[in-house]
Amino acid sequence: MSTLTFLANAAPANERLLIIYTGGTIGMLPADGGLTPGGDFAERIASALEGLPVAQQQALPAYDVISYSRLIDSSAATALEWQTLGREIASRLNDYRGFVIIHGTDTLSWTASSLAYQLQGLDRPVVLTGAMLPLEAPGSDALDNLHGALRFAATDGLQEVAIYFANRLMRGVRSIKQHSEAPDAFATPSYPLLGERVGNDFVYYPSQGLGFQQRGAPRFELPDYQGLHQGEVVRIALWPGMAAWQLEAWLSDSRVRGAVLQLWGAGNLPSDPALLSVLASASGEGKLLAAISLCPVGSVRMGTYAASHGLADAGVLSGNAMTPEATYTKLVHLLALPGTNEHQRQRFLTPLVGER
Repeated sequence: MSTLTFLANAAPANERLLIIYTGGTIGMLPADGGLTPGGDFAERIASALEGLPVAQQQALPAYDVISYSRLIDSSAATALEWQTLGREIASRLNDYRGFVIIHGTDTLSWTASSLAYQLQGLDRPVVLTGAMLPLEAPGSDALDNLHGALRFAATDGLQEVAIYFANRLMRGVRSIKQHSEAPDAFATPSYPLLGERVGNDFVYYPSQGLGFQQRGAPRFELPDYQGLHQGEVVRIALWPGMAAWQLEAWLSDSRVRGAVLQLWGAGNLPSDPALLSVLASASGEGKLLAAISLCPVGSVRMGTYAASHGLADAGVLSGNAMTPEATYTKLVHLLALPGTNEHQRQRFLTPLVGER
């Protein structure tokens, strides 16, 4: 990694922010074959911020920049990248007042969710952002997103992992990417905004944050992590006519240790006893199975309809209204830690970082 310091004279080391550039569209430049990752991103950030009105420049916090030597293609990110980034932040926590993570948008909400679990008890902001267009492209949203992320990452009351995008600050573990092209690509379907830009002001809503719920020093669990990045957790979305043998093909694999099951409506399953038998068998082997809805808004309520009766008896855990990102990364997090199956099941059902 390379490190560059900007506005360093404006604040001592522990009052600066750290920007970690991991890759993404925001840093790309046009080339003959299309957009490709561009270098010198720290200098490009500084140049872009100089385009802000003077009053907004003066309100910017001092910051350092580190750039990954091998930029991550967002669509190729894995749990290994999430865990590497979590350790990077934890190792530098006492050196900075907050962090801004520049990331590709495709899996930005997945990385944010994973970091939230890894950095439980966080006592300062970690704000992820990116852009739908490169920094220097005409009409790009990059500068606005970067500006807002810097301002909120300097907010003392913010004590969690968040996403800033299109003038809105969202809880990372409650956010999803909902649009592949629109500037307001991210949404938080089951939780209010943590803050937003109103005119030239960046307003944080402390009553929505974790600051009052997570007092005390951070209680990171990273030292106990056992590598989990080889596809041990799978995601299975229900489709019409799904057969028991198809479900079994996924869950009977000895390498699979957990699964996110996306079911109809409030958690309904086709009326095929063989499907429940497959789920019960996998759960009995100690695999963590968690159910959420295929609907982007709403909660799983197992047992409300006859079509969901038996899921709990089969050992399936309810994800309530958790996002797919929050559910998947929570399973990865819990399975990467030592502990009994019963302990893992109890922790899945327990809100850890405001995810449910």
